[in-house]
Amino acid sequence: MKLNDWILCAVFSVTLPIGQVLFKWAANTHATQSGPLVLKLATNFPLIFALFWYGMSAMFWFYILTRIPLSAAYPVAILGSGLVPFFAWIFFRERLSPELLVGLGVMLLGLYIIQRGAA
Repeated sequence: MKLNDWILCAVFSVTLPIGQVLFKWAANTHATQSGPLVLKLATNFPLIFALFWYGMSAMFWFYILTRIPLSAAYPVAILGSGLVPFFAWIFFRERLSPELLVGLGVMLLGLYIIQRGAA
């Protein structure tokens, strides 16, 4: 992949964990709301923003796939799932276990192996 392609995939890989943080924020907001479910959903602005964010992320992913083969883009994009625990730790004070950190290291090693084989 070209440097620009790596940058696109790296930016996309950060959009997904941001979306997960937004959904968690929406879930926390939902837990504090009262009233009928439909009203709670319609007035849960973090949820509305999270849905908008995911829609825009999907359009960005579509753009990436017009330029880069899926088999090359997806392994880089999936690294975003490794960022979710760090974002949860930063924003929601969730725990990071040693096993999780080792698993993330294995993910990085796997990406290295995949990209090396694609070169």
